[in-house]
Amino acid sequence: MKPKQHILPIIILSQFACTSTWFAGNAIIESLTKNLEFSTDMVSYVLSSVQFGFIIGTLIFGILMIADRFSPSKVFMVCASLAALSNLTLIAPNLNISGLLLARFGTGFFLAGIYPVGMKIAADYYEKGLGKALGFLVGALVLGTAFPFLIKGTDWASHSDSVIKLTSGITVLGGFLLFTLIPNGPYRVASTTLQLNAGPRLFKNSNFKKAAFGYFGHMWELYAFWAFTPIAIQWFALKSGNDISVFLWTGIVIALGGFSCAYGGILSQRIGSKKVALFALIASGFFCFISPLLFTLPVYFFLVGWCLWGIAVTADSPQFSNLVAAAVLPELKGTALTLVNCIGFAITIVSIQLLGSLQAIIPIDLLFITLGLGPLVGVYFLLQRKSI
Repeated sequence: MKPKQHILPIIILSQFACTSTWFAGNAIIESLTKNLEFSTDMVSYVLSSVQFGFIIGTLIFGILMIADRFSPSKVFMVCASLAALSNLTLIAPNLNISGLLLARFGTGFFLAGIYPVGMKIAADYYEKGLGKALGFLVGALVLGTAFPFLIKGTDWASHSDSVIKLTSGITVLGGFLLFTLIPNGPYRVASTTLQLNAGPRLFKNSNFKKAAFGYFGHMWELYAFWAFTPIAIQWFALKSGNDISVFLWTGIVIALGGFSCAYGGILSQRIGSKKVALFALIASGFFCFISPLLFTLPVYFFLVGWCLWGIAVTADSPQFSNLVAAAVLPELKGTALTLVNCIGFAITIVSIQLLGSLQAIIPIDLLFITLGLGPLVGVYFLLQRKSI
């Protein structure tokens, strides 16, 4: 059964809109630092609080099997509304550091009902060609992540309040669109009972385990790369004496990854998800290890190199999700995707905090080498998995 033509575009648009809150706080971190007068040591905690909220959210959603027991579209809409409300708290009067951390935690928590649930909805509609559908869907997530930086880098919405209001507004709209236009998919198999042992059982599945560990290696690199890209660009600009729009170029680097996700999804139809993920991991790992050389290049070559890294670092993400979904029964797909996201994002906190700690010890140009561990682990496990 072929889905109606509007299904995938609406899911993509909603995913883009609702994930725009993810890095909204990161895009205005400089303003928040000045207004709340906290030290630069607190920045990594602010960045990680969203990830921590997402981890707790996905853990709870996964244990309770929310995406498999309840209508995914309803879950998506409710979580979109609550994520937008948490995001708006950033511009509340008398905001303090505790309130800031709690607001970012809340945004991350409710994103657990958006990102993996959006993938679950796509899996309910696309029994065949899921790798392609997820390529476009995760591409929308990446563009949503880049959106706050892109608008912050323009005169149109350069004020912090404008960034937060706009991202919150489109998040509510995205949730409403998906709920009203996307009913439960034809391949949805609802779980009628709560299975608290579903997680341990999944990891006894060899193909699931190998895909999951490949994804974990990918996640070690991805969010730390995104979180520290503005710092890298700013450090390069100061070191080289070039005038570079940090926010605009950060948005461009992240946004390009959205297009590589979509192209990788199309390519997976010809060569398979495993090969797409493998090529992307090797390419991004290569950039990790040569990253010190990028800082020695002329400005345009540095920016091109960083953009190419941004393209490589995301292309494997949707294909890992396809490999995970393909390895489990239909009634456990939502739980499997949510659980893998939970563990993957827990790993991002470790890598982000590691880079935050190392930043005070080693030069910025050596910082990103440590991210190469992730692609190495990912390639190791991916090579052991059967192709799909």
